[in-house]
Amino acid sequence: MKIKTRDNVRPALEMSSMTDLVFLLLIFFMLVTTMIVPNVNALKLVLPNSTTSQKQKDLTISVAINENMQYFVAEQPVDVANLRAILEQKIGSEPNPTIILHTDFNVPISYVVTVMDIANKMKVKLVLATQPEK
Repeated sequence: MKIKTRDNVRPALEMSSMTDLVFLLLIFFMLVTTMIVPNVNALKLVLPNSTTSQKQKDLTISVAINENMQYFVAEQPVDVANLRAILEQKIGSEPNPTIILHTDFNVPISYVVTVMDIANKMKVKLVLATQPEK
């Protein structure tokens, strides 16, 4: 009597169906996340009315640097040493002043950084003015 011996066959685990499932889930989540739009109108707020109908404008000061490396505040020539004092004088006690910086294309960046440093020390918002492409 012969006893049958088992062949040592390892069970095979097919991964192809699992990878298909992972890719389908990935595509599903990618599509769903693009469709999610935050609902901005979810809160129904009743905002208070204003007694004054005028909107308060913030102060903007124009600072320019021309191709000769000369500084101008509101189209008036200014020395670099006096730039901060003149800006502080023009700003006064305005709540949210903004400096708009206009520079020539050929002005070295160090001149621009000088105005940026002054605005930063004064804690004033600075905006760089650009020209649209032609």
